[in-house]
Amino acid sequence: MTIEARQLRYAVLTADMNSLSRAAAALHMRQSTLSQRVTQLEDQLGIKLFNRSTRGAEPTEMGRVFIESARRILTDIDNLQTTARAVSYGEQGRLAVGYSSSLMAGNLKQTFADYLTRFPDVQFDGVEAGPEKLMHSLQSRTIDVAVAPTGMEESGVRSRRVWSDRLMVTLLDGHRLLENDRIYWTDLRREVFVVPSGGIGPIVANLLAARLTEQGYRPNIITQDTSLESVLSIVSVGRFITVVTEASQGVTWPDLNFREIHDQNGTARLEFSVYWRDDNENPALQRFFTLINERYPV
Repeated sequence: MTIEARQLRYAVLTADMNSLSRAAAALHMRQSTLSQRVTQLEDQLGIKLFNRSTRGAEPTEMGRVFIESARRILTDIDNLQTTARAVSYGEQGRLAVGYSSSLMAGNLKQTFADYLTRFPDVQFDGVEAGPEKLMHSLQSRTIDVAVAPTGMEESGVRSRRVWSDRLMVTLLDGHRLLENDRIYWTDLRREVFVVPSGGIGPIVANLLAARLTEQGYRPNIITQDTSLESVLSIVSVGRFITVVTEASQGVTWPDLNFREIHDQNGTARLEFSVYWRDDNENPALQRFFTLINERYPV
């Protein structure tokens, strides 16, 4: 008995839409044709995958088990296809770079752009994640190098400082703080902050807690399981503010204002470093360090 990947896709899509008619429309085929294909699959398996009625197609108990297995198989197939396509253009090796900062503008974006321009035959894979996940990915060797806030230390992982980005508070038009010539950390007390759960969100949340906590008061910080772009959209509603790096100014956000935060040493900044395993001999990584050393000499 041979089951084809397309048969699995027919069954999974039908289950996801709980309807043969909607699944057929999405597949640009006749409902009768899709129904016939699903029936053929059921006959091959010797089980009933769906209970059909005027309300739609509901997976049976055995059908649900099969659908989840089919979904995992299709994910593996899609990943294999993606890897095969990637290998076809990575003639001079592969470099996987993890990062936790915004790519809207700034040093990180320019560094990536320079690498892609100078080494077009290297397969360049970017992985966006929080600092902790990036360190785990380094240890498991799923990435070659990470760009993340300075201060993370792990056995077997080396680091080198590269640049610092200004920290900016993001305020909606009309906010009272826009009247200040300068905005200090102390001016941000009593505000409600929203930060993303990924990227540098946890770092920003910890920084806010360290800077703004005082006797009897802790800052009100809301963590959203969403992207930085979505957080900035939430700020535009007017109930919250957020703190980002200067890289977030690469896109125009109507009604939003990015203002530097100041402390006793001047403009508040977030230091970034590159992290890599000291036993990684990937030639593509060495090319990355050649570029880093040129752009950000020690």
